[in-house]
Amino acid sequence: MDPRLIWLAVGAFATSTVAFVFAGLLPLIADSVGVSVSQAGLLMTAFSLSYAIGTPVLATVTGTIDRRRVIGMALIAFMVANLAAASAGSYTMLMLAQIVMGAFTGLFASTAQATAVALSDPQRRARAVSIVIAGTTFAVAFGAPLGALIGNLVGWRFTFLFVAALAMTCLVILWFRLPHDIAGMRLSLGERVLAIGHPGVLPALAVSWLYVSANFTLIAYMAPLAMEGAGMSRDTVPLLLLVFGVGAVTGNALAGWLGDRLGATRTVVIAILGALTLATAIALTLGLLPSRMAAIMLTILMFPWGLVGWSFPSAQTSRLVAAAPQLLHLTMPLHASVIYLGIASGGLIGAQLLAVAEAKWLPVVSVCVLLVTLATLAADVLRRRSHPA
Repeated sequence: MDPRLIWLAVGAFATSTVAFVFAGLLPLIADSVGVSVSQAGLLMTAFSLSYAIGTPVLATVTGTIDRRRVIGMALIAFMVANLAAASAGSYTMLMLAQIVMGAFTGLFASTAQATAVALSDPQRRARAVSIVIAGTTFAVAFGAPLGALIGNLVGWRFTFLFVAALAMTCLVILWFRLPHDIAGMRLSLGERVLAIGHPGVLPALAVSWLYVSANFTLIAYMAPLAMEGAGMSRDTVPLLLLVFGVGAVTGNALAGWLGDRLGATRTVVIAILGALTLATAIALTLGLLPSRMAAIMLTILMFPWGLVGWSFPSAQTSRLVAAAPQLLHLTMPLHASVIYLGIASGGLIGAQLLAVAEAKWLPVVSVCVLLVTLATLAADVLRRRSHPA
């Protein structure tokens, strides 16, 4: 294995950790900068929205620049934004740091995957990209709980310092190890979004957006969900994130096996039905059980919730590829943007709900969004059967 792929994956781990660590830091940040938990949750929304919108814009602007320079620029900007977040004395400064962080996280992710392809032989390109993407999966499994643990032990600002140090390490190693002649691809912003109009692409993207929105209505607010809904202490949140993350890694590994045996669409249906079942179980747990029992049940449900949630992306990606295989170079970046648009939407939905209601209502809203997701998928499947490509 090319060791440069490992460092690209470590870079993906560092940049993606910020997207998921907020679930364990919200109460700490809210107390520190003097805002409500729902307002602190909007920081994740800002990060994700910036990722979704900023990535195609920055990718267009830097399209012809050598990939090594783009990776270096993305990591430097990301590192500076983390340092700004760590030293932020106000909510506004923290928000601006998240916006910069989100855009350059997306630029790094898209460029790192393209670089992995360029560094690999044609028959090994899929494996090379999967190694880089694994960095994001491990950010969910271990980056988020580790960041939350650091935040609880020594303060949330040290979480951002830790991520900045990791990004600096990747920057130095990749700057000296990557070749100087990996060319980019010139595509206009219009060409990048043109794929949405191809039959089947927009419905597939809509399913992804809705599913991720439903899940991140809960994931983004794991801390208030556990503390207010189940009476758990702040120190237990990293454990919940770890159990969820182990489930996510398992689900990501299981997804390929399920997709090969059941097909991508059936795997997606299982993921949606599974998420519906688990969101309902969480709603009943928080609404009916006493605090001690609710805390135990919520911890137990974290593993299958992570497993189900992360069995969805690869199967849904396969459905998107099948809808327009000739537009793969356009639909994959679009799908990444839509995933983060879903994270932003989930964070926004949760923030608005927490401003007017208790945390125990979060899974109820998640169930409602998942029902819409299932209906959207059903309509897409019926359309494909009626109008096969």
